[in-house]
Amino acid sequence: MKINKYEGYDLDALIEEAKRELGNDIKILSYEVEDERGIFPFKKRKKYTLFVEVPTAQEGFLDILSKEEKNEEIDRFLEKIEKMIDKKIESLKLNQTILPTPPHNENQQIPISEEFNEFTGDALDLINLLLKKDVEPKIAKILVKEACGLDIDTNKFDLNTSFFKEAIIKGVQKKIRFTGPLKIQKGGLKVKAFVGPTGVGKTTNLFKIASELVINQKLKVAVISIDTFKVGAIQQARAYANILNIPFFAVTDSKNLRKTLSSMSNIDIVLIDTVGRSHYDYWRLGEMKEILGGGNDLMDISLVISCNYKNSEAIEIVNRYRTFFPINSIFFTKIDETYKPGILVNLPIKTEIPVSFISTGQRVPEDLRLLNPERVANYLIGE
Repeated sequence: MKINKYEGYDLDALIEEAKRELGNDIKILSYEVEDERGIFPFKKRKKYTLFVEVPTAQEGFLDILSKEEKNEEIDRFLEKIEKMIDKKIESLKLNQTILPTPPHNENQQIPISEEFNEFTGDALDLINLLLKKDVEPKIAKILVKEACGLDIDTNKFDLNTSFFKEAIIKGVQKKIRFTGPLKIQKGGLKVKAFVGPTGVGKTTNLFKIASELVINQKLKVAVISIDTFKVGAIQQARAYANILNIPFFAVTDSKNLRKTLSSMSNIDIVLIDTVGRSHYDYWRLGEMKEILGGGNDLMDISLVISCNYKNSEAIEIVNRYRTFFPINSIFFTKIDETYKPGILVNLPIKTEIPVSFISTGQRVPEDLRLLNPERVANYLIGE
């Protein structure tokens, strides 16, 4: 990892300089502040040192093989592997005919089972589309039925809407609850915590929310982090907070959390960043529950879930987390990393938990959207 160092007397100017050199998506590792004496001994000014990671292209296996350092030992090893593969293929040919794997085709029809015999026409086509997007059969049936009427000729259900999108919106409106925009009352302290497994993007998306509240809603926001375990987590969060010019605190126990919150009489909302924990690690989840217990009784807790999770794993995460925390909403991330977003309807319908926001990329604060029925329908039909 290569690190660039910037020094000066204005931190915002240093950040802008780094962006000009390395691009807008820079990763700030940390910064240091020291008092520098001037000509007069009693007069000091702050000098900043900013550390930024320089993005580098990752080197793949084929790139390594193409280098001059590739020696004869590697050649012999690859030759041995090729012979083993050829031998295995020959043995398979003797036992069975190998059928080619068909390429992925978005338009390929999925066989409709007898489970959907009560549907006909456009309703069946819409069910097929939802199944291709990884919507579970039972959920697809529930959603489509909300937009159907009885076809007289076949005595089966068919869509009573002109467009698939309209039909999906109808079903989603009936079966999924949405939190809507954050409702923050100025002068009343609201506390919102973000929990979830490692790597789902809690910190980045917390600061997307913070940016929205500070820049567009002109609210007084503070951030508290209890993620003191991951290397660099506090430094990264502090750098984000410094850019937004909002208070930032790091706490390690419930007593300090309670004390910190009690000192924020002039803050409208406090966002709490938590450490990522496996949903199978009950001991660590218990520790985090004890720390968050230092918050007030009205704390709102949002569970952050990645859209590239398998449906079964996502359900397991929700069920295990909700045994420790009263989950108020689901915050979806990484929708840009999957072409099968069925989790957007499978999870809220099966868990009956409202959904709030969805992250569409890594940029702060641009890549954040409020979820609503129309937006969910757009993702499901590929718009």
